[in-house]
Amino acid sequence: MNSRIVLNVDIKEKGAPLGDLFGIFFEDLNHAADGGLYAELVQNRSFEFDPIDNANYHSLTSWEKVERGVGKAKIHVEESNPLNERNPHYLVIDVIEPGDGVGIMNLGFNTGLPLTRGENYKFSCYARKDTDFDESVKISLESTDGGIYADAIVSVTSDQWTKYEVTLTADANDYSGRLVITTKSKGKLYLDMVSLFPEKTFKNRTNGMREDISKLLADMKPKFMRFPGGCLVHDGSLDPDARDSMYRWKNTIGDIEQRPARRSNWGYNQTLGLGYYEYFLLCEDIGAKPLPVLPAGYDPHHQRMVPINELQPWIDDAFDLIEFARGNVSTIWGAKRAELGHPEPFGLEYIGVGNEEVGEPFFERYAYFHKAIKERYLDINIINSSGPFAAGGEYERGWKSAKENKSDLVDEHYYQTPEWFLANYHRYDNFKADEPKVFLGEYATWGNTYYNALVEAAFMTGLEKNVHAVGLACYAPMLCNVDYVNWKPDMIWFNNHEVYASANYYVQKLFMNHQGDNQIKIQVSGLEKPQKQKIASITGVISVAANQISAEFSEIKLKNNDTGEEIPYDDAFFSVEAGISRISETDWENYTLSLKAKKLSGKRGFIIYFGEEDQDNRANVNSRNSCLTQSLFAVDTDREYKLKLEVCGRHIRTFIDGEIINETEDKLPVIEPLYYSASTENSTGDVIIKVVNVQEKPVTAQLVLEGTDSDVLTGTIFEMSGYNLCDENSFEAPKLVVPRQKDFSVNVKDFSYEFPKQSITIFRLF
Repeated sequence: MNSRIVLNVDIKEKGAPLGDLFGIFFEDLNHAADGGLYAELVQNRSFEFDPIDNANYHSLTSWEKVERGVGKAKIHVEESNPLNERNPHYLVIDVIEPGDGVGIMNLGFNTGLPLTRGENYKFSCYARKDTDFDESVKISLESTDGGIYADAIVSVTSDQWTKYEVTLTADANDYSGRLVITTKSKGKLYLDMVSLFPEKTFKNRTNGMREDISKLLADMKPKFMRFPGGCLVHDGSLDPDARDSMYRWKNTIGDIEQRPARRSNWGYNQTLGLGYYEYFLLCEDIGAKPLPVLPAGYDPHHQRMVPINELQPWIDDAFDLIEFARGNVSTIWGAKRAELGHPEPFGLEYIGVGNEEVGEPFFERYAYFHKAIKERYLDINIINSSGPFAAGGEYERGWKSAKENKSDLVDEHYYQTPEWFLANYHRYDNFKADEPKVFLGEYATWGNTYYNALVEAAFMTGLEKNVHAVGLACYAPMLCNVDYVNWKPDMIWFNNHEVYASANYYVQKLFMNHQGDNQIKIQVSGLEKPQKQKIASITGVISVAANQISAEFSEIKLKNNDTGEEIPYDDAFFSVEAGISRISETDWENYTLSLKAKKLSGKRGFIIYFGEEDQDNRANVNSRNSCLTQSLFAVDTDREYKLKLEVCGRHIRTFIDGEIINETEDKLPVIEPLYYSASTENSTGDVIIKVVNVQEKPVTAQLVLEGTDSDVLTGTIFEMSGYNLCDENSFEAPKLVVPRQKDFSVNVKDFSYEFPKQSITIFRLF
């Protein structure tokens, strides 16, 4: 029999403030901006697509020539007389025989342009003509077979670049529509910045956001939004005018036709139509504080770095951004913001420098940014980086830098198995309150099933209980276009006309909608001890592999550290090229593998696989990995290295040439009887209690509310339960996994409640 479980919630004294704990993270990957949140329907609107973005791109990507009847035309792209120098390419339609109309059509994103009956669409373009062209141009929205849903005539009257606009109203629904521009005039027509926006955008903003996706974001009520990334922050040329430059915020504001097209390191083009001004507006529209992230003049992907004595312009960019967000209209950048249409300051409390950086060059440069910003803006919270892993050499280097510079927060990132999250539920319990706080800037379990969401909810109660150490947290990535997937899992999935939220989204929304302002004391008694799994050793198959290299492995030896027994593989010599070679299989609990390895060619290094048949090895569960630790090491070609792996139970150490490189433990998950937290909301006085049960059985507990004068408890219960762990939302079943809510009232200060198996329950008591 279980002992009686009691959750005692004391509302008399407020605890630590929860602050801006839960927010969201936007990065333009998975076509999250163009073809996604940014409502522009035309793809490659300024003919700037280039192989530098993607090997398959060219300046007419997503465009097709139209020749109707006996019509004939030549189309090509020029740059000799551009609309502006930052976007030099434009289209030339050279009409040879007009026939029934010649011109171009745009294919849009996904299946095409999503058109809705009765909705208005704003067309605009810049155009000019030569003297032989007699002005008339037809703009139409069409089906793939040429059916016309809307059309209008535009008269191009000038031989100078002029903007033309017209509104089209679709008379049918079609998610594979085409924008078609044709003429029956002879001569040459020149086009640039061809755009089609739905009139209905989020908050009806010009150059605005897609309404359905934006509403999902607003409904979450996030405390902050981190933007614009992510890896795209720092991956690129140091030259701000280069086609593949790093993400430089000043390139992203002002008239959209003046914003230079940019290569995204995720393999496509960014128009920058969604730029820093739009990011700030979106934050304002959804009630989130802006959290911009700036590059620090260092590209860890390609080892590009600004010399220290040339770093000041990059620091000045940070100063100018702060002024753009906070300055009054008498300042240079405050006036620029006002000129764009927003004289009131946006406000700015947080700024990130760098994104999951690795390598000493970043941390050397970070110190200059930190010192300069703090000297001028003491109240700005500056966020340092600790790399893309949850532990290891670069993680420790990041925390060392943060402590030395007195950073306000340290950006931690990790994507792991659900089992890793359960095993590391107490990760932040012993972090010190007087050190930099954690900004958990990217985290997720591998997957969008109910099980993933359930485990994330359990972990988030731990974040709430540890706000002495954790200041901010946001799930990542946020958005994914199903036809342009760079990364999964993702919180919100969409195509060109539909959107659905994952189970993970609904957990995040619950925790944001019911975060509360201050912790309140919750004591639990009568719980069983956590369910510890048997400490199984890491046994199984051992293999070696080459990671994008050709390699040789030799002098392989396996030793039992308990008995001293050795198995030498004297005749083992593996020549491996981008493949895996099996060495052995062992059931020893304490062993050492030693070998020599040489890289013959290639750009990466060696891999040792072990415990491959070990079902308890939680570092690799259902073919998804958890990175337990990480350190940087560059492998030289034609140099022989002595490699050693030590495994004792679940403790792992690795050595290169006798020097320890990594040391970690592959913890097994410990299932807590219940995961819980409690808070109070200042504006309403509501008491919020969160309880997560990940067990395969229901748990009954007595809830006792102390410090209230009322003998009646009323409120609302929000609950996710009754789902199969593998259940997952989809376009076909977008609401398969969603919270349910019910009113609640009892005539006592304590009551019994059965928390269903594998459930998430939130009480909001009035």
